[in-house]
Amino acid sequence: MTMVLRSGSEVAVGGRHDDPDATLVVRAQRGEREAFEELVRRHADPIYALARRLGLPKQAAEDVAQEAFLRAWRGIAGFRRDARFSTWLYSIAVNESKRWLVRERRRAPLRSLDEGDISSEQRDERAELRVVQAEWQEALQCAVRALPLKYRAPLILRDVEGLSTAEGAAILGLGEAAFKSRLHRARLAVRDRLDDETRGAR
Repeated sequence: MTMVLRSGSEVAVGGRHDDPDATLVVRAQRGEREAFEELVRRHADPIYALARRLGLPKQAAEDVAQEAFLRAWRGIAGFRRDARFSTWLYSIAVNESKRWLVRERRRAPLRSLDEGDISSEQRDERAELRVVQAEWQEALQCAVRALPLKYRAPLILRDVEGLSTAEGAAILGLGEAAFKSRLHRARLAVRDRLDDETRGAR
């Protein structure tokens, strides 16, 4: 993996100039808690959303996000800044999510990513359209959740989070070719499952 948590206080002199968090990272590496708290505010919602999309229920996603930030704070002094802070943070969050999923795999099925009930107001065309959209969204979420994590994670990082292939590969500790291969297989699996459901609904 391009970036890892490292012990000690080594900090690279350089770093990426395109990282919008660079100034805050440098301050946090000097021990400024206020700077790190601002990084938390910036990234709390995306990290929580990532954990939810990977299949964690709400409380677990909150716990994983907190643990990810705790690990980031403990390791910030060793962050080398050869990639974006957000990429490094995502890698921590993905690893924490994997740990939770491994622990819970045999204990309970994953909850729905969207726990809200579909509106019962279907009296007009707008309400009906909302129901159809909600059903399609649920079918898509189910198709993604059905993927093994090794394929689900690349799909979420690339197609949902909008990260580049290089960033996604770095987060998962993969070469770009391997990342692309898993992404391709994930997309095909989701498409095939949705096609099967569409044919079954006819």
